[in-house]
Amino acid sequence: MAFRTILTVTGPHMGNDDLKLAAALCEQINAHLSVLVLVLAAPPSGGEYAAVVSPAWLEERRADLKRLKERTSSVSAFLSQSAISADLVDDYPDTARADEVIGRRARYADIAVVGPELLASETLKNKVIEGLLFSSGKPLLLVPQGSRPSVEPKRVLVAWDSRIEASRAVRESLDILTGADAVRLVMVDPVEDEYHHGAEPGADAAAYLARHGVKVTIDRLPSSNHSVADVLRQHVNDIAADLMVMGGYGHSRLRERIFGGVTKSMLENPSLPILMAR
Repeated sequence: MAFRTILTVTGPHMGNDDLKLAAALCEQINAHLSVLVLVLAAPPSGGEYAAVVSPAWLEERRADLKRLKERTSSVSAFLSQSAISADLVDDYPDTARADEVIGRRARYADIAVVGPELLASETLKNKVIEGLLFSSGKPLLLVPQGSRPSVEPKRVLVAWDSRIEASRAVRESLDILTGADAVRLVMVDPVEDEYHHGAEPGADAAAYLARHGVKVTIDRLPSSNHSVADVLRQHVNDIAADLMVMGGYGHSRLRERIFGGVTKSMLENPSLPILMAR
C-alpha cells in the first residue's frame, strides 16, 4: 500500500524538528501530514489531603491547557508556511487513556513518524509508541537523531522470527521492500521445525517476498552469547542498511519491561530508522 497520510505527535516542550522531518517525508512521497498536539493530564488528587492539594491540581491543569493552546498555535503557524497538505488536532487526555487517544488518531493515517525530539521525551515517547503499536493497527517509523526518514531506502534489514508481529511488519512495508535494491531477511538462531521457521528457515518468507518482486537474501546468524538486538545492530552495520523492518512486542509489554526484549532494546537505542508494526 502507498502511504498517503502520515501522522506525527508533538508536545508542549518540543520544537519543530520532528515536524520538519515528517513534512519532508510528506513532500518526498506527496502525502498528507496529520499532526496531533498532546499534553498528558495529571490524575486528580485523592485521599485525605485532596481538599488541600486540589487547588494546586486545578492550577496545574490550567497551566497545561495554556501550554497546549500555545503549542497548537505554534504548530498551526508552522503548517501555514508549508506547501504540504496538513491537518491539526490537539488533545488533553488523562495519562491512563492516552494510549487510546493516540491510537484512535493513528487509525486515520497510514503510518506514524516518531522523530528524535519525541524519542527524547521519555513519558510522552512511551505513551505514543504504546498507543501506536497496541491501539492503532498501523505501523510506525522510528527516526533516531542523525537519521533522515525515507520510505525509499536502498538496503533494508528485515528482522524475521516467524511471529505474527513480524509478518504484519513485512506486509505493511511491502511497497518499501519492493522498491529497495537489496533486502536481507535476517534470523538469529532460527529453529528448524514446522512450528517455528520451517524445515529450511526463512525459505517460505523469502519466497513470499520474491513473489512480490522483492530482491531478497536470507541471512541466518548465530547469537554467540550476544543478545538478538546486538546481533541485529551489528548486522545493520555489516550490510550498511538504511532501514530495519521488525515486529513490535512479540511478548507482552509487562514481560518486555521486566525481562527486556528486542523491541525494548531497539526503542531505547535505535541506530537507524526502524519501521515497526504489531
